[in-house]
Order: sequence, then C-alpha cells, then structure tokens
Amino acid sequence: MPGNQPSPACQIMGVVNVTPDSFSDGGRFLQPAAAVEHALGLWQAGADMLDVGGESTRPGAEPVSVSEELERVIPVIEGIRQAVPDAVISVDTSKAEVMQVAVEAGARFINDVNALQSPGALQAAVEADVPVCLMHKQGDPATMQRNPRYKDVLHEVLSFLQDRADNCLAAGICPEHIYLDPGIGFGKNVQHNLVLLKNLNSIRALGYPVLLGVSRKSFIGEIVQQPEADKRLYGSIAAAMWGWLHGADIVRVHDVAETRQALQVLTAIAQASG
Repeated sequence: MPGNQPSPACQIMGVVNVTPDSFSDGGRFLQPAAAVEHALGLWQAGADMLDVGGESTRPGAEPVSVSEELERVIPVIEGIRQAVPDAVISVDTSKAEVMQVAVEAGARFINDVNALQSPGALQAAVEADVPVCLMHKQGDPATMQRNPRYKDVLHEVLSFLQDRADNCLAAGICPEHIYLDPGIGFGKNVQHNLVLLKNLNSIRALGYPVLLGVSRKSFIGEIVQQPEADKRLYGSIAAAMWGWLHGADIVRVHDVAETRQALQVLTAIAQASG
C-alpha cells in the first residue's frame, strides 16, 4: 500500500475482554453469558471480527494460568459460534495451549501480543493454519510502562516485526496469514506512540496487513487530560481514523458503532469521484 492511501476496506475488530482487570472494562464481562451478550452486541453494531481475551495485558497486569485462561475464553468462543456461526472470532492469547483449544472451539484468528515467542506458540500457530497477528512490545505488562526507552523507536519496532515475520515464514506460516501490530501503549511513552502512528505507513510498507489497537489507551488520556478510559471516545476515533488513512487494515476498538460510523463517512469521502 503506497504512500498514505487508506486500505479500501478497513475492518473493525471488537474487543471482548473476559477478565477482571482489563484497563477499560475489566470485570464487566467476566461471566461467559455476559461476555457472549456483549460480543453479539458488537457484532450487530458492525464489528467484522470479535477478539476474545482472557488475560489482561494492561500495564501492571499479572499473568494467569493456562487453565484459568481456558476457563474464561472457551465458553465465550463456543457461545459466539453457536449464536452466530459465521462470526469471525479472534483469540487474544500468547499461550500455545490456549491457541490450540481456541481454534478447535471456533476461533479463526490468533492475536498474540508476544508475537509467537512464548514456548510452543509458533508451532501451535503453524498447526492451527489461521491468520496470526504479531505485536511488538517492550518488556512485560507488569513492568513495561515504568520507563520505556528506545534509541530509535520506529527503527526498532520495524526491525522486530520484520524479524518475527521472517521467523513465521521460515516455520511454515504463509505470508497471507501474517499481520503486524506496532503495539501502541506496550512499553512506549506518549512520544513513542505518536512517532509510530505518524509513521504507520512505514510498518505497512513491510508488506503485511497492519492491525492497530489505540482504543481508549492512556496516551490519548494524557493528550486530552482524561484519566477515565471510557471517556476517551473521540480521541480513540481520531487515532483509529488516522490509522486507517495511513495504512491500518484492522482497527481494534471498544466502541464499534461509533467507529463504524466514522469509517463510513471517511470511506465515502475517499471514494467520491471528481
């Protein structure tokens, strides 16, 4: 995708957090029935994909066990699949065992904040034979925001993503199944995030589709001085639309209906003749 031309059909990935401690909606959808109901609402609002995660990756979050993560996400994936058989379900996990069971339950996309670096994850993704998203992060959620440092954040993120994509290709994952995510907010300060967003087309120029997650994140809160995550709607939409205009193929959002409306208007403008 050359220059700043937007993707002709940006997709919206709706966030389904089945966790007690996610930064924006932790605990609201911890029970499977509530999570499924929330997911179906996002689907009806226009989500193209539903990203189901059972382990918070917010700054300061602690890891959970494989069994606990499975108990959280598998009933939700199965519930969504039963209610809407053609729904595109993503599993947000870094654990090989969760990837395997989730795909067996009906997930058709793996969204891994650890870029398939956890034990067994790369092989699990190869065997699953579904698209995977490789995300950049510096450090672990428990400590990543204490003092993130880079000599050149864009160069380092590009190098990491290229290396992980090359590893996936070497392992047998087809290039059409590889997506890249710069990891906004994962071991990055406000300026790091802004540089990556400003140069998002450089990440797209690596030759793989880009997934962008900016919804309600703390860098938006710092810019607009809004400490409450669920009151960052307008900043989230602005960042997502910037992303679409500069190379994002998928935007991962909490507010699907509002993002869909903004995307429809921008798409109409971009496609207007004359």
